[in-house]
Amino acid sequence: MAERKNTHGLTVKRHRRATVIDIGEMEIWDGADLSLIRDTLNRLIVKERRRSIAIQMRTVKYVPSGFFGMLYDWFERGITVRLVAPQERVTQMLWFQRFFEHDQDDSYLLRECPHQDIEELEAAEAEQEAQSDSDLDTDHSMSAARI
Repeated sequence: MAERKNTHGLTVKRHRRATVIDIGEMEIWDGADLSLIRDTLNRLIVKERRRSIAIQMRTVKYVPSGFFGMLYDWFERGITVRLVAPQERVTQMLWFQRFFEHDQDDSYLLRECPHQDIEELEAAEAEQEAQSDSDLDTDHSMSAARI
């Protein structure tokens, strides 16, 4: 498998409680960023056998919907997962509110959640995304009408 040449500023640091992945100053993560994080987690957990990981979230304002599901998949395999310093916009996301609890200082720990709650949450998140898309379409139409 080829090595990635563009890491978008991603760094990996050892911390006493976890291996911390920091994607730098990226405010909005897209699919490529999520793929980079997934590949990094895969290397750290599978190849290097790290059991506790943390994602630095201090500048992040938006993450793709698959981010939390990916973290939960690792959690179900026995990996301890933390998010460090998430912004309020991230802490207001349904997945975050349902699955993370305040751990220490600015760290949030992924916790157990019943499977049926996951399905309900995914349905609610899909509905919320559809509403956001509808709102964007309406805003765009109104802006065009003003021109």
